[in-house]
Amino acid sequence: MEAARHGNDEQSYNQVNNVTQSKCLDGDNNPAGDDEEEQFDRGAWAGKLDFILSCVGYSVGLGNVWRFPYLCFKNGGGAFLIPYIFCVAITGIPMFFLEASLGQFLTIGGLGVWKICPIFKGVGWAAVTIAFWLNIYYIVVIAWDLLYLFSSFTKTLPWSTCDNWWNDDKCYIKTANHSNSSISTNEESSVLQFWNNRVLEKTDGIETIGTLRWELALTLLAAWALCYFCIWKGVKQTGKVVYFTALFPYCVLIILLIRGALLSGSGDGVMFYLTPNVTKLSEPGVWLDAGSQVFFSYGLALGAVIALGSYNPYKNNVYKDAIIVSCVNSSTSIFAGFVIFSIIGFMAKELGADIKDVVAGGPGLAFQAYPEAVTKMPLSQLWAILFFFMILLLGLDSQFCTMEGFITAICDEYPHLLHHPQKEIFIAITCSVSYLIGLLCITQGGVFVFELLNFYAASGYALLYLGIFENAAVSWVFGVRNFYDGLEDMIGYRPSRYWMCCWVAITPAVLFFIFVYSLSQHTTLQYDNTYTYPWWAELVGWLIALSSMQWVPTYAAWYLYHQQGTFMERLRRGMQPTPELAIRMLTTKANLKAKRDRKPVKLASRTLKTRLLGMQVILKPNQPIIGLEDWILFYLGSKILHNTSNARSNGRYYC
Repeated sequence: MEAARHGNDEQSYNQVNNVTQSKCLDGDNNPAGDDEEEQFDRGAWAGKLDFILSCVGYSVGLGNVWRFPYLCFKNGGGAFLIPYIFCVAITGIPMFFLEASLGQFLTIGGLGVWKICPIFKGVGWAAVTIAFWLNIYYIVVIAWDLLYLFSSFTKTLPWSTCDNWWNDDKCYIKTANHSNSSISTNEESSVLQFWNNRVLEKTDGIETIGTLRWELALTLLAAWALCYFCIWKGVKQTGKVVYFTALFPYCVLIILLIRGALLSGSGDGVMFYLTPNVTKLSEPGVWLDAGSQVFFSYGLALGAVIALGSYNPYKNNVYKDAIIVSCVNSSTSIFAGFVIFSIIGFMAKELGADIKDVVAGGPGLAFQAYPEAVTKMPLSQLWAILFFFMILLLGLDSQFCTMEGFITAICDEYPHLLHHPQKEIFIAITCSVSYLIGLLCITQGGVFVFELLNFYAASGYALLYLGIFENAAVSWVFGVRNFYDGLEDMIGYRPSRYWMCCWVAITPAVLFFIFVYSLSQHTTLQYDNTYTYPWWAELVGWLIALSSMQWVPTYAAWYLYHQQGTFMERLRRGMQPTPELAIRMLTTKANLKAKRDRKPVKLASRTLKTRLLGMQVILKPNQPIIGLEDWILFYLGSKILHNTSNARSNGRYYC
């Protein structure tokens, strides 16, 4: 870099950068640099790999293993990779890069970042609400998985026989002589009966909620205990945990791939996975599935990526990190497809059935198709334990990273109330409340509640809706050029204009298309294509979705109501950065200009005072003395300050 080749320039630049990251405070409060100001230690990553592995653990989850392979089968096999990679390039990586860099630039969680345009803070509250719902029901999958994991430590896998107390006369064991074509509609496999009658004790529908499943209540409690102890000491503790939870699943996937490749019929499964059906590419639903899978598997619009990025050092190369995490995420999805379809190919050959008849997606893959497959393998207990332990880790690190995003947003918003040790107490209370609400999902009819939350609360319409507003607020309202200035200040150079094009036009357009098309294709929710939810359950689902989506217009209306001046003055104020951030951005622009011109920045040797638009501006020692050209920028930016009630009443700002 140019500054690196000029020692004086680099020294001045570093001094200026330290100044620009100091907090600007109103004159009636303690000025920046005042020793009496109470500072709160948010924590930071202990090492560079902590952030990358946390993001990998968060974004690489159950969807990569049980949803992506199924979507490939459903949408043309290898041909599905074309729209998938396309959507990764125009929505996944740009949005992930935007969220991670926004958190790092402002060093604050998903609520505090909206100082860039306060009227859009409702997007932050909506993300917090979605994270709250997600934390309640996502961990239920871990509770189910723990029950399967514990059940695998037996001499005979309990779902491999029909002589258990939960089996009835309809039970049968799948064999080559018992193909799908010869199965009566009244018969149920031993694996299906273990899932429905033993794990869930499923009722006929959401109308009959049934009693609490005490075994699942205990496994859910164990899952929440694991989650709590992963995050209660802050990100330094989380950074240590992810070295195991993020990396070990890859060891298991490699072992399962090697085992699957040695099974007869595995090649047929892989060929079925890769063989393209290009005619599918003309169907809009294929592109919709690709865009949805990318957006959801990356965990966007939940505030978690912003929170994880906020613990980075300011000068961290977040651009490179975002590319690495995105490539690892998408590569894992493709790699998992080889693992799953090699085993499904073996299972199809063992049963003498077509591969398409044994493919399943979602929980059906994890808790029905794969358990069925391991019963046909030698050392079936070993492969069952490895698989369900992998599912545990994939779910656990996604869970506690989402919790970290939720906790960070609330604690950053109320630092005086939720500082240590109050933060640890708040985490315990949050986990306890979420556990109690989540008990509804582990009743005998709880799986229907789970599906309702999964469809409406934290996937589908709500996330796409927030993604559109988040992207628009940063690139259109705050300004993509201002955001690029912040990126250049952090990583030392301006990224490719490709990202600018994505944020300004391509990404919001794609998200809007997916959102509108999804609404137009909406049908009544069903469970397992056999049970249709009643109208009142659909209404509850939409109310759950609106509990997050309503924050955007509601907070904007609340903000405008509590401001002073005409409507246009209030609106303009809400779409401009806060005064502190405005001053920081102006100083950053002057700083970057001096760096590009390779001119040393002159620093004040003593406290200097001047006035601009009737406001007293005080420059402390070792702060940059802004040149004439930048005073013009400062003059324009000062109107932001002049329009605020603080500026009018107090008349001065410290920098």
